[in-house]
Amino acid sequence: MISYRIEIADANAHLFRVTLTVPRPAAEQRLSLPVWIPGSYLVREFARHLSAVSAAQGKRTLPLEQLDKTTWLARCEPIGALVVSYLVYAFDPSVRTAFLDANRGFFNGTSLCLCVEGQEAAPHRLELRKLPAGWQVATALRASAGIKNSFDTADYDELVDSPFELGRFWRGQFEAAGVPHEFVVSGALPDFDGDRLLADTRRICEAEIAFWHGKKTVKSGELPFERYVFMLVVVEDGHGGLEHRASTALIGSRRDLPRREPNGVNSKTASGIAEASDGYVNLLGLISHEYFHTWNVKRLRPAEFARYDYTRENYTELLWFFEGFTSYYDDLFLVRAGLIDSARYSKLIARTLSTVLALPGRQVQSVAEASFDAWTKYYRTDENTPNATISYYTKGSLVALALDLTLRHEGHGTLDDVMRALWATSRGGPIHEGDIAAALEQIGGRSYAAELAAWVHGTKDLPLPELLAQAGIDWQAQAATLAQRLGVRVSESALTGVKVGQVLRGGAAERAGLSAGDEVLAVAGWRLRRLDEALRLLAPGVGAPVLVARDQRLMNLSLTLPATTAEAPGAITLRASAKPAKAALALQKAWLAG
Repeated sequence: MISYRIEIADANAHLFRVTLTVPRPAAEQRLSLPVWIPGSYLVREFARHLSAVSAAQGKRTLPLEQLDKTTWLARCEPIGALVVSYLVYAFDPSVRTAFLDANRGFFNGTSLCLCVEGQEAAPHRLELRKLPAGWQVATALRASAGIKNSFDTADYDELVDSPFELGRFWRGQFEAAGVPHEFVVSGALPDFDGDRLLADTRRICEAEIAFWHGKKTVKSGELPFERYVFMLVVVEDGHGGLEHRASTALIGSRRDLPRREPNGVNSKTASGIAEASDGYVNLLGLISHEYFHTWNVKRLRPAEFARYDYTRENYTELLWFFEGFTSYYDDLFLVRAGLIDSARYSKLIARTLSTVLALPGRQVQSVAEASFDAWTKYYRTDENTPNATISYYTKGSLVALALDLTLRHEGHGTLDDVMRALWATSRGGPIHEGDIAAALEQIGGRSYAAELAAWVHGTKDLPLPELLAQAGIDWQAQAATLAQRLGVRVSESALTGVKVGQVLRGGAAERAGLSAGDEVLAVAGWRLRRLDEALRLLAPGVGAPVLVARDQRLMNLSLTLPATTAEAPGAITLRASAKPAKAALALQKAWLAG
């Protein structure tokens, strides 16, 4: 059995020490560290945090030859275990890598555990040593029999797909469909309401289990896991998550957690549902999203991910389905679990619509192209990102919405049915886009090739105003703000005034010659502190002098406010139709109820 001993070498220096033992190494044994972590599609070069790498076989020190940025070669004798030791610097507070200080530890195996090439399918063991007094351990891995803080895995893939949370944290348990679930929270304030978080999370889990398996109580072994662990760290400001096969690592803002009332009672109302803050709803949506991934991407997954290659990018055009459709269902399950009402859900959809429609890049890059380009564009945003790209999360969720409403209106099935058909026919395994098309045709009774070509591989806007109207929901575009009318995104402060962050393609700001980084000092001879002050100085269709500072140079430009707001619509709002047809009401009720 390949084993890793992980110790805290120096918490103040943020250093883990890892000792890897390979009982039967190859004569020329290659060792490598992944360059990326599944679920986060960017080469992150984890090996840059390794240092003091050494190897021995028995009492003999072995030289290690570094072959490239992430691979080492040990030339071993025929007999004797290979022992490799190294330090890992861990001070990334995200869910993707590793973190260590005097209060808390966290790591993914992709950041700490060298892969023994050629022996990836062998059983692996991970042991934790030298933990501070009082520290707990949370992970989805099964404990080794009779060995404290030791865990066994079937292979390397399971090892690196099972993160660890270490420290003094809050811990709670519940059962969903008869299956044990655990929730740990690190960094919460004393008034954190853990009971409410557990109760609300349980409702989400039971709704999603029923979605995939058709009932809230399942037989032993029917779920793709025997136990599930949520690991949440809360910080002053943060939001994100990463899915794993039987757990998820989450990061959220401390202020978004539910709080007990001053008298110490649970924060729920007598009806069982309190008016949740926007932050808490976002957190519940994140929990719902990552849990849904247990089925949709960890099991049901792109054919290109049938076997991960940890040494390089793994390209697929299907992230619009696996991330986008998961983003569609995450908030929908908050309604179906009774945690938000339909009006709150409409606001969440409207927010996504507003985000997508504000991006000129939606007319440049298809959502399939965005999926393929994730490795170079999604995680590497810059001032031109809104003009050149679209998010496979947000646009993908709207594709799911459009398909679901289309299927429901045509009356032959739903997107829920499509998802379950894919799960059944693939046996929870790899799929191609052709499988998605076939499932749509199976459920809908006709080909949806035209919709997939236009909505997934094309760049035109989706017909959502009409589709939502068929569900009894009215669409309205609000008046555009000045920034939207000008096609510019800015930051403002009393000290520095107005600074341009992004200039949107085809807008008035671009035509005037404004660039990212410019400081807008004055309009029509008047000093600006806030962009909206320019509304009193600009006349539609008439050019006005603008003074900007660029790289310490003053420049005079001419800015013309568009005569109409048609080229820059404002935020979208969605409301229940005043007089909806009975068919529309029935469609909406069935859609939201599931």
